[in-house]
Amino acid sequence: MPLFRLSERLNFPPAWLARSDGLLCIGGDLSAKRLLLAYENGIFPWFSKNEPLLWWSPDPRLVLFPKNINVSKSLNKKLKKNTFKVTMDKAFEQTILSCAKPRKNNNEGTWLVDEMIASYINLHNLGYAHSIETWNKNELVGGLYGICLGKSFFGESMFSFESDASKIALVALANHLKKYKFDLIDCQVTTQHLLNMGACEISRNLFLDIIFESIKKKTDNIWNKDIPLKFN
Repeated sequence: MPLFRLSERLNFPPAWLARSDGLLCIGGDLSAKRLLLAYENGIFPWFSKNEPLLWWSPDPRLVLFPKNINVSKSLNKKLKKNTFKVTMDKAFEQTILSCAKPRKNNNEGTWLVDEMIASYINLHNLGYAHSIETWNKNELVGGLYGICLGKSFFGESMFSFESDASKIALVALANHLKKYKFDLIDCQVTTQHLLNMGACEISRNLFLDIIFESIKKKTDNIWNKDIPLKFN
């Protein structure tokens, strides 16, 4: 498949035209309208510093259906100790900045370049991007963030400064979204870590079929930074 180059026009080629590695197109910008249009069409940005904007739609697609979240025995024991507190949208900016730190510390660079961080903070201010934070006492030790459209949550990145802290955030998110009958959590790219937690691969076509209907559904006001998520 050819690699498409975006212009200033606000559009994307169909996701099914992506190359075998999932890369669909290059260029464009990180405006709120373009980012939201990308997610609505099963596309997401992923690139590194000094690279052009790259847009992806992999096949297969890794997703987590909230009801299928898998909690290991060891993680369940840790949850029952009530050592951690989980919140929503209490520290979005701190969360997204923390998602970049592990990569920087490992000298591997990060796809969360300054332009990306600013764009997702803007989406958060507009009410589309949300964070789940795991706290140990008053210290942020893990979390994740993503985009909510309709009844789909498009996960972007997660981090842990303490063992299992990001897993706890994901379990809390899945349990919360399950209560509100969300269709799926998009995990984008397959990792063993997420497979172990209940995620599964589905075809790009099926993924697109699901989200095209899901994003039309009304999103309840479920994001409240003053109410900690509970494990149940």
